[in-house]
Formats: sequence, C-alpha cells, structure tokens
Amino acid sequence: MADTQGNKNAKDFSESIPFANNGNYHVKGANNYDWGMKDRLSRIFNPDTGKTVMLAFDHGYFMGPTSGLERLDLLIPRLANYADCLMGTRGAIRSSVPPTFNKAIALRASSGSSVLQDDLSHESMVVDMEDAIKMNASAIAIQTFIGSNGQKETIEELNRAVNLGSRYSIPTLGVVAVGKEMARTTNFFLLATRMLAEFGAQIVKTYYCDDFEKVAAACPVPLVVAGGKKLPEKDALTLAYNSIQGGAAGVDMGRNIFQSEYPEEMIQAVIKVVHEGFTDKEAFEYYQHLTN
Repeated sequence: MADTQGNKNAKDFSESIPFANNGNYHVKGANNYDWGMKDRLSRIFNPDTGKTVMLAFDHGYFMGPTSGLERLDLLIPRLANYADCLMGTRGAIRSSVPPTFNKAIALRASSGSSVLQDDLSHESMVVDMEDAIKMNASAIAIQTFIGSNGQKETIEELNRAVNLGSRYSIPTLGVVAVGKEMARTTNFFLLATRMLAEFGAQIVKTYYCDDFEKVAAACPVPLVVAGGKKLPEKDALTLAYNSIQGGAAGVDMGRNIFQSEYPEEMIQAVIKVVHEGFTDKEAFEYYQHLTN
C-alpha cells in the first residue's frame, strides 16, 4: 500500500499531448461509455466544440436567497436559452424552469449543511435516482470535500452516486469543494480532481489555479471550472478564457452571470469565449457592444 512518505511528486504531465483514448467521441475519457451515458453527455457538452457553458443557480440549497437569485422565476427564463446546461436543485428547476426549454440539467443531488454552520463539509446524496430520472437529468451533482472533516462520508456518497448513475446511464458530476481553511493550490486540485475521476465521476467541477494545465492534463475526464465569487466582468471573462486555454471543457458560472448588471449580455460574452474562441479582450469588447 502506498504511503505519503517517500512518494515522488508527479512531474511529467505532457500537457501538450491530447488525451489518448477518445476515439471519435467529443467528451474526454468517455469513449467506452454506453449509448445512454454518451447521449446525456452530448446534451451537456456541445458536440461541435466539445465544450459547455453551465449556468449555476443552486446556491439557495445552503445559502437561501442570495443577491441576483431573489426571484428564480423571473431570472432563470431570461438566461436559460443561452446556457448549454442548467445546474440547480430539483425544487428550483421544477418551480421555475419551464420544461419547454428542453435544456440539459445538472441536478444538485447532495446537501446536508447550511450557512448557519461553520463546517459545511457534511453532505450526503439526498435525491433518489428515480427522481433524477423523472426530471430527465443529464447529470447528478455531488459535492465532495477532500481534506475536510466530511471527506469520508462525501467520498462514499460520490461513489454511491456513481454506482447508481452507472445503473441508469446518468453521469455523475463530482464537485470539488474548498473549505474555509483549504488553500487553493495546484497540488490540492491535482489531488482532488484526480481522486474524483478515479472514483468514477464522469465530469469534475473545480476551480482555476496556477499551473491549471497540469491539473487538466492529469484528470482523465472533463474539467468544468467554477466561476466562484463575483468578479468585475472583464476579470470573469479572463477567468473563462484562461480556463479554456488551460484545458477546461467549460465553465459553470453563477454569480458572475446573475449578479452582473447585464446578465444576458454577460452569458453571451462567456459563450463567445467557450464556444467561439474569443479572447478575453474580444469577449469584453463584445460585452460592451451589447450593453451599449
């Protein structure tokens, strides 16, 4: 059994060499999945670009109403048509997302804490797979707290989700959580993203970091980068650009879209970066053009 003492640090990630086992399929690491799994992944990741723009609005599951998400029923219909995939809770989606939109759904399936607690790391899978099927979910999202007090239980819940997802051909989106005391270092994200992929998650959501190219190269499934806290629009577009250039297969932005002064224009600028190859400068100019 390997231990941490005497273990050599990984060095050669061959970042410039594309992933080797994709065949003709456009999603990283998914060449050997079954038809149903590939069909759902193709709803999330645009077959023409292999990328995705996810709109995250699941914040209320532990934060309650937050700025920009006071009225889901008014906001989400304005933005949903632009996104490739909607990431939310079953309550928010059922109540506020018209089923006629026919969008890919990344269904938040884990919870167990709230902002009233200091330790948010104790979560479990709370959505039955049958309910995910009834909602036609394209993926189920499970938060995993590597290095935190809730590490063991959230790893177990992620693996339970992967097992059930494999039974019904529904991908699991493993979400790398970063606790208040965790340093957002390259080594941490190398560890956490690789662990979630090796547990069987078909997609991993993480944060951008230094040497992100190494993190992306070392993870054998697609990485989707979280937007995180609200940034100035120019900086948020730079985050999206750097993530895609670093090997991410997309972004999952929430606050940097719905807390923007011009949310619809902002998500369109993000799409230009992710799907059309715009630089951050070009995308910001496009954003300014739309808002003017």
